Order: sequence, then structure tokens, then C-alpha cells
Amino acid sequence: MTGRQEPYYVDYDADFGLSGLTEAFTLSPAPENTGAALGLVMAKLDAYDHECPVGSVDHLSADERSILGYDISHDEWGYADELREDVRRLVESPLADEAIRAVWRAAAGGVWDPAAHGMSARDWLRRIDETCAARPPRKIPGRRPAPSSWWGAWRPAADEVRDDVVAEIRSCREQSTGPLPSPGPLPSPDTLSALEEVAARVHPDLGFRLFLRALKVHSVRIEKARYDRFQVLGQRFGHPAALIDFGLDVAWPPIDTARRDATWDFGFSHLAGQAHQDWCANREELRKAAEGDGIGQTPGSAAAVLLEDALRLLRSALPDAAVTALWAGASDRPGSTDGRDWLRLIADVCRERLREAAPAYTLVVAPARTELADTVLREVRETAPAVVDKVISPHWHPVPATDVMDALEHVVTRIDPDLGFRLFLRVLNALSVRLTQERYDRYEAIGERFGYGEYHVSDVDHLIEAG
Repeated sequence: MTGRQEPYYVDYDADFGLSGLTEAFTLSPAPENTGAALGLVMAKLDAYDHECPVGSVDHLSADERSILGYDISHDEWGYADELREDVRRLVESPLADEAIRAVWRAAAGGVWDPAAHGMSARDWLRRIDETCAARPPRKIPGRRPAPSSWWGAWRPAADEVRDDVVAEIRSCREQSTGPLPSPGPLPSPDTLSALEEVAARVHPDLGFRLFLRALKVHSVRIEKARYDRFQVLGQRFGHPAALIDFGLDVAWPPIDTARRDATWDFGFSHLAGQAHQDWCANREELRKAAEGDGIGQTPGSAAAVLLEDALRLLRSALPDAAVTALWAGASDRPGSTDGRDWLRLIADVCRERLREAAPAYTLVVAPARTELADTVLREVRETAPAVVDKVISPHWHPVPATDVMDALEHVVTRIDPDLGFRLFLRVLNALSVRLTQERYDRYEAIGERFGYGEYHVSDVDHLIEAG
């Protein structure tokens, strides 16, 4: 086995490498023999190739490829390479074979024990490596790219994160009433101790991924604070949030629409921002929005805040025509909805989602926060003269900007300044209103007082005038 070269890119949206392979074992019937177990390895590699096919420039002529520089073929760094690297690290590590076996069985759910088939844990890992090595390499006709500079920029050195990963494993072991289920009748290290050894003596990333896999397999419920730390570690490794989320049992706090834990926009204004040229105002699209809980949010949170916004508008005195204008201005998609019927459909879909995700939850629309009403109204009125001659979608169901601004004033002064400000930011984008740095800074200050996430207001920073 050879050491890992710098990868050209990493593009996984879930678990990968050896931990990803153990997930495949937990989702499959127990293999009856070694051949069947290696068949699962091949199936995992095939699945990756199917989901992430290699691009090609075969449609270009030889001359065109030469002119463009596409005149060689190179191997792509793919799933098999990641898997072989994890395997190499364990095989060449100082860990006892029983520790490796304990880790494998814990992460794979005990469905395949190499010892029961006459193999040591290292022999089993070598068979995995041989299977990967025998696989034809993925080839890409094209330039051979240089090692990626951004990979090295965010990929942490092992020493920078090792202690944090070890601390999480050790903390879990100390707080548990007992160890995770024993990997077998033979004397072996405690599973969590073996996982700690992987993180400390092999590689913290591999130890972290296998630790997560063991927690998921054994349905260990973790508190929200630990989950948040896991996500921070995952971000430091450059892992997608789904690698931590999928299958992890989290003790989520109750849904609270007053808790501002979204990184970006949320609620009705976020829904408006999702509208695009191919977007349809129908139940299916609303369902996607209602299911769009952010990283670290209690399941059902997205539906709850969207429902609250919709109910505020539904129960208000805002005329139907103004509701339609408001949506047109915030979404830049006039003609796609019709007043309160649209709000009723939104509310219906959100309630449907909440019945599934949080059946015990009952929304009580709290009184709106009004302390910033005058501040938000001042910003809306200061912008109004600059858009008096503008039109939303001038060539398709045009809506005068003045109608939109009037509706915004109504929302800010009579419904909810928070919702009004979020919709105002969307309207700025739709009308391409130029901003001074001073005005943008005021918007950021308002967003901070409302408790908005880090990137909420920055959605309009491209409107700041240069100079």
C-alpha cells in the first residue's frame, strides 16, 4: 500500500472512506462469507461511480483537445483511494489487532466479524485494499490538475484537532452508564477506548468518523451541545453537515420560533428568496421549503417559522392585492400567486410537516417585537423615493414598486417589523437598489438587534456602491 498523494478535489455529500463502507454493512444483510462481504465493498465503489460519474471531453476532436490542452488522461482521486488510505492507516498503525477488530465491529454494527471467518482484522482490511487495487482506475481525459491549493488551506493538521476528537470520545465514555456493546467474546479493549486509540494514534479524522458511526449504530442519544461540537469538528475537517447529521440521535430542544438559529434568511422571506425562473408556486415546492431545517435546528423549525409568518399576514388587515404585491416584490415572481390563497396553502403545508416532524408542537403566534418598528420604517421610507419609477418584472405581470413599498410599510407598522425588514431586504435585491456603505452598516446593525444569522443581511452586500 502506498501513501496518499494530495487529492485533486473532495466532493462527498455524506460519509466516505472506511466509515462510509461500514455504513453500507449496517444497511445490508449480514454477508454469509468473505466473497459476499467483498461484494459489498465492490457495491459501495460501484455506487460512488454511479452517483459521481467521470466527466469527459470525448466529443472534442483530437485537434480541439490539443488546442485546449486536453491531451492526456489522468486518474481521478475517488472513493477507492479514500478507502485505501483509511485502510492503510489502520493496517500500518501500532494498534493491537483486537482494537482494530473492535472498532470495525462497532462501526459496522457487528454484521461482519472477520475473526468468525478465519481472518484477523488486518487481514480483512488487506482484502479490502486488494479489492480496491484490482478495480480499474477512473480516468478523465483532460489536463492533469495540480494539487489543490484550497484543500491544503482548510485541511487541518492532525495535531490541531487530535486533542478535541479524543476529548469528545473520552467524555462520551465517562458520561455513559456503561460501554457500548462488546464486540465479541474474545478479550478486547472497550470499544470507546479502541476508538480513542484510533483518534490519538492513527488519525483524528478517521477516529472521528468511526466514532460517529459507532454512536449511530448503537443509537446513542447525544445532547444538543455535543451535537454542536461535532458540527464544529466536522467543519474543521471540511466534512458536509450530512456526515454528522444522518442517523445521529440528537436530543433536540423544543421548537421555538423566537430562537434565531438560522445562518441565512428564514420564514416567508426565505421562501420568497427561493423563487427562481424554474420555480413553481405549488405544494411540492412549499414542502421542500417546510422541510428545509438548517444545520443544528430542531426538526420542524423551518415549518414553524414559515407558518408563523404566514399566519401573521393571514390574520392581518393587509388587503389581498397588497399581499400579492408584497410577494411579487420579495420574490421577483409576479403572477405566480394570488393573495391569501397562497398564504393558506403555505400554512396548510407547514402544518402537515409539523404533524410529521413535531407532532406535540402547537404554534402560538407571539406578539410581534415592535421596539424596532420606527427604525425599520425609517429605512423603508428613505428608500421609497429611489424606487418610485421602478417596476417589478416590467415585461411580465408588472407590479409598481410603489405598491410594494406601501405593502412593506403596512407590514412594518401594523404586523411585524421583523418580517417587514426581512421582506425589505428581499425587495432591495429585486429592485437592484444601490446602497452606500453607511446604509448597509445600518442594515447590519438592525439585523444584529433582531438576532439574524451571520450571512442574513450580507445577501444584499453586492448592492453596495464602490468607492
